[in-house]
Amino acid sequence: MSEVDEDVRLMLALRAGDGSAFEALFRRWSAPLLRYLDRMVRDEADAEELVQETFLRLYRARERYRPDARFSTWLYTIATRLALNELRRPRRQNPHRSTDDEDAPVVLPHGGARADDVAHARRIGEAVEGALGTLPERQRAALWLAAVEGLSYAEIAASLATTEKSVKALVHRARLALAERLGEKWEART
Repeated sequence: MSEVDEDVRLMLALRAGDGSAFEALFRRWSAPLLRYLDRMVRDEADAEELVQETFLRLYRARERYRPDARFSTWLYTIATRLALNELRRPRRQNPHRSTDDEDAPVVLPHGGARADDVAHARRIGEAVEGALGTLPERQRAALWLAAVEGLSYAEIAASLATTEKSVKALVHRARLALAERLGEKWEART
């Protein structure tokens, strides 16, 4: 049985009253959702709350679930709407901040990685994180869902309540903006 069929089977079992199906869905999807929501709202605690709220809404909507679309599309639609609502809150109107603790010491991985390689990788990661933070929320969501989560443009369109053509444009603009911002950042350093 494929992974998609397993998600549908679990959701249908949940709809029929099987509590263990909810636990299985949570185990399967909480980590990818947390990763996605953390990138969207750029605050780990808020992202964790949004994961909980996403699953609460999934549970409340279990009776209305229909396996017409992929389960992941339905789940990411819920999560995306919650994230966009969170980003519209007045307290979120401040500039985005990195979720990395800037005061945390750099921990070198075992295996003999050179310190300058680790520092360079960290600088690149911080630059990408900063550039992602400057993107409009819908562009960031579309790019993340396409590039990291592997959703199709049709699935992203369903999640963002827009058209596939709009998703293509959002992803394209996001990639161009990232390339431009990262290019400017590295040019300024040389």
